Amino acid sequence: MPRSKKISFVLILFSSISISLFYSFSPSNKEFVKLYVLQQQLSQFKNTTAALEKVASDYQLGKTNQESLQKAVLSAREAYKKIEFYIAFQYPEYTNEHFNGAPLLHIERENTRPTVLEPEGLQVLDELVFSEEAFDEKTKIATLATKLNASYSLLYNSLPKTKNLFDNDIAAMRLQLIRIFSMGITGFDTPGSLSALPEAESSLKGMKAYFAENYKNEKIISLFEGAIVNIQNASNFETFDRLQFLKKYIDPLYKNLGMIQSPKIDASLANTTSWNPTSNSIFAADFLNPYFFTGLKKEEDNAQIKLLGEDLFYDASISNNGQLSCISCHNPEMAFTDNASKSASNVQGKTVLRNAPTLLNSVYADRYFYDLRAFTLEQQAEHVIFNEDEFNTAYSDILKKLNENEKYAKKFREVFGKGEITREKFSKALASYVLSLTSWNSKFDKYVRNESNNLSMEEKNGFNLFMGKASCATCHFAPTFSGLVPPFYSENETEILGVLKDPKAKIKTLDTDAGRIANNILSEEAWIYEKSFKTSTVRNVEFTGPYFHNGAYETLEEVIDFYNEGGGAGMGLNVANQTLAPDKLELTDIEKKELIAFMKTLSDINSYK
Repeated sequence: MPRSKKISFVLILFSSISISLFYSFSPSNKEFVKLYVLQQQLSQFKNTTAALEKVASDYQLGKTNQESLQKAVLSAREAYKKIEFYIAFQYPEYTNEHFNGAPLLHIERENTRPTVLEPEGLQVLDELVFSEEAFDEKTKIATLATKLNASYSLLYNSLPKTKNLFDNDIAAMRLQLIRIFSMGITGFDTPGSLSALPEAESSLKGMKAYFAENYKNEKIISLFEGAIVNIQNASNFETFDRLQFLKKYIDPLYKNLGMIQSPKIDASLANTTSWNPTSNSIFAADFLNPYFFTGLKKEEDNAQIKLLGEDLFYDASISNNGQLSCISCHNPEMAFTDNASKSASNVQGKTVLRNAPTLLNSVYADRYFYDLRAFTLEQQAEHVIFNEDEFNTAYSDILKKLNENEKYAKKFREVFGKGEITREKFSKALASYVLSLTSWNSKFDKYVRNESNNLSMEEKNGFNLFMGKASCATCHFAPTFSGLVPPFYSENETEILGVLKDPKAKIKTLDTDAGRIANNILSEEAWIYEKSFKTSTVRNVEFTGPYFHNGAYETLEEVIDFYNEGGGAGMGLNVANQTLAPDKLELTDIEKKELIAFMKTLSDINSYK
């Protein structure tokens, strides 16, 4: 889950930064922003956290029942959702740490060693108070409620109580729409109560009240009202039509708010998020900025450098034995995979450690490889270059070959000007080609963007299952459908699923790959990362099998059956700290087919064949 930030660092910043965040520039069409409604909502959350602390204490002492405790948590959560667009934008790290972070163990880095920390906040409380173990955890619940109230009181008391400016309010609401769609209505935020829809309603009401107080745009207000009514009319979590909600309300709100967004937002967020504020759809091809993830700058990139990178990508002479190229494991005909369980090495009859993932949309990640051992796209290539089972070479040898090759010497001069071919030039050229391998024009993308109406009922049902009952989207976040965490899309998740060594074996055993804990990064040698692997994208998944890090699952049907059983733990195996819920999904055969039908609508490889 997202990395925690040191509490002390955040607290020190409050006194010096919180006021400056208010006294910045105002929206382009207003001289000031009214904060009366927002201040009332901030105060309401304060009241509900204090009330929750009291009820949790009473529950610990046996003075009240679990139902009262559950109501207090729900009340606090709905109050929080009304202000989340503001709080999570202005104080993202503090919010994630104390208010609404995922209920999973995480680490804090102390020098070069990790310290495992317990999660806190509303999601943890939601999971605990709606569990059968609530009574046994009454002391923990009371402690968490006290921490929540204290953490918010500290923030609340630092906020100015007079009428001030809310910098980038429109951008904050657009990011909240992404959060509602990708995390809220999927159930990610509500692991115990499953109150995803009421909370999405509260979030929309909070934004609508703020917007109506400050902006006289009837179209946007009407869209907010329509979205709220749409949720209110939903019969339940499982049958809610998320696709209609996206097309009719969320995406139009996102687009229309973008039309009145301050033009200064680009500069203010450029260095902190990959989200592109100028995009007009959550499924737009430019929704994310690929240059956020690479050392190559946008102004350096062009068609020439991309073509040079493509030449390098296909050239086997770069490897030590002249037999392997990037295409050996990442073939365009196979969606830039090799369709092997584990890729062949440079040694006859031997494979590399893991399955080759697709390179389509691979740039959209802050960490690379299944174990997250590489921190940049360029560093990812270096691991392949140095690996004795792969290219088994060094930059000095590669550069010598390239400098002595007149064809390459000429191409590098045309792209970079005079001078020898260097490691930096080589890396930039290769990065340019890899980041060009994007996939945002699938059948589903075009349908959401109203560029086509070609989606069957089976495919629509599959999307709603993916985003709802099947819980796929709680790890494979839209629109990348990977572990890149919304709404800032600047950090990758890894998950412990309990993947089997051989799903066809009569006796089920766990795969022995240690995963992230063995990535040779000292600050991540924590037991919570044992058998933890990067969440890969579902885009183009029909062409990227076999599946998982070990390539042991040959078909999508096998993959869905694995999740339907609740992973390794759901099958009765002892999986330490499995992050996948072990509960059975109870998908029907028809629902499984619908899921696969939807996933196939995310394919977009024709232009690369």
